[in-house]
Amino acid sequence: MWFRTNTAYGLFAVALLGFGGVLADEIDDTLEEAVKTPSAATPSSAAVKKPSFSPLAIKAPFYEQFTEDWESRWKISHAKKQNDKSGDEEWAYVGEWSVEEPTVLKGIEGDKGLVVKNVAAHHAISAKFPTPVDPKDKNLVVQYEVKLQGGLDCGGAYLKLLRENKDLHLEEFSNASPYVIMFGPDKCGATNKVHFIFNHKNPKTGEYEEKHLKAPPMAKITKLSTLYTLIVKPDQTYELKIDGKSAKKGSLLVDFSPAVNPEKEIDDPNDKKPADWVDTARIEDPDAKKPDDWDEDAPYEIVDEDAKKPEDWLEDEPQFIPDPTAEKPEDWDDDEDGDWIAPTVPNPKCEEVSGCGKWEKPMKVNPDYKGKWTPPTIDNPAYKGPWAPRKIANPDFFEDKTPSNFEPIGALGFELWTMNKDILFDNIYVGHSIEDAEKLEKETWAVKRQIEDEEDKANQPKTPEPTPVPSFKEDPVNYMINKFQLFLAVAQQDPVGALKEFPEVVGTLVAAVVTVFALLAGLISVFSAPTPVQKPAKNSAPASDEKPETKIQEAAEAESSGNEKPKATRRTSKKA
Repeated sequence: MWFRTNTAYGLFAVALLGFGGVLADEIDDTLEEAVKTPSAATPSSAAVKKPSFSPLAIKAPFYEQFTEDWESRWKISHAKKQNDKSGDEEWAYVGEWSVEEPTVLKGIEGDKGLVVKNVAAHHAISAKFPTPVDPKDKNLVVQYEVKLQGGLDCGGAYLKLLRENKDLHLEEFSNASPYVIMFGPDKCGATNKVHFIFNHKNPKTGEYEEKHLKAPPMAKITKLSTLYTLIVKPDQTYELKIDGKSAKKGSLLVDFSPAVNPEKEIDDPNDKKPADWVDTARIEDPDAKKPDDWDEDAPYEIVDEDAKKPEDWLEDEPQFIPDPTAEKPEDWDDDEDGDWIAPTVPNPKCEEVSGCGKWEKPMKVNPDYKGKWTPPTIDNPAYKGPWAPRKIANPDFFEDKTPSNFEPIGALGFELWTMNKDILFDNIYVGHSIEDAEKLEKETWAVKRQIEDEEDKANQPKTPEPTPVPSFKEDPVNYMINKFQLFLAVAQQDPVGALKEFPEVVGTLVAAVVTVFALLAGLISVFSAPTPVQKPAKNSAPASDEKPETKIQEAAEAESSGNEKPKATRRTSKKA
């Protein structure tokens, strides 16, 4: 029965693979053709009409479109990057910068931007404002474009608004240069966010502390131009926009960590919990006693004394018997090989009955089992509740109701480390007019973004027109091939949609995988029993006309056909 069942299962799997093999060959041919003709799937940049760049006239404290005179405003830093730990290796800002047109999805002819040129390098560049920007009692608007031409695997694309001071030397701009606001995208590993950090001055101590936006929005990782806008108003509210759409808004007094203002009261550091303070809510009942009939030693299971031996139980029959068809090999030497013992097989008399061999009563769960006794719990009469230290006035308390009154801003800089080059920055605006920022958005970013979208869409692989597909009954192979071709075309653009639109293709692929495993399982079952190899007779050698490999092959064939007799087992010790 074992042999017939597994053999039939394996043959059924082989039959399934007969069709699957033909289909697989056709699919391979289809994939080879797709590889040979990549232009069909990834066409070259489509011709999309582009306007020519023309500077937009906007008055602002700082406004940069990277025109031909950009070098008169921007200075590359050659300072050393300061490390937090002494003794660490010093890093120099050796990253190169360039002002050039984008090389990926160019939106406007002649429109240039500031580009990061090196990977795995520290970059630093900054531009001083003609006059410092004072945000006191005014809107502060910061807006700029980021174009990740090579993606963003690990690195930053944020800017810093530097604090105005007499020691502001752009050639020495570094990570240690004091800044007012840090804003923009940053991504590395699991980190993906748009930073909004501002430095707040403690009015009591004069020290500065970074305030980080809680739950910032995620950055957009795309090769299209992305617009980042930050608006801070004198009513202490802020709004962060991405591509002109609000991504997060709230209050400077609520949404930042650490909070702008400390707590009015703090825990008294000198207050200690009294020694007699009880904060245990429940205790074991001291009056509870273990019941007299509680037996902790009672076993979990006991013998079922009510069980009776089944009437068809063959107690005199063993579960295994020597194989009656086994024969002692002719070359068996009792002196060297020990006493020959026939291999055992399941007793056929036991297959149709409840069991064989000595019958014993089964075990059952002990109804008297209770386990270890523990007293119940009651409310603690001495419970006083959770202890907390008393509150005292915070000696460091202050209240700044207008954190939006940032200190004057004297320059803007990019201080970055990145594993991706060709990050492009453009159309930087720092000022007080929300309307001017929106005008810049509509007349620069929106224009180029529409062209980028059109070109990107035109460059996407075209989904082939569906051809008449024969029914499954008419031509099952070609039916599945055509479905698979459509599945591949759709999956390149929308994998999830392809799974939903072509469930029969997914089912076929799953069935193919299951079939392969079924065939392997069948074959492994057939050949799982070890094939005994005949021991060569003493002082004999194989005939010259018959190779040892041939004998082994014939033995395997005989085993699979059921003609060969089972071989005996040898004892581990020889007869004395």
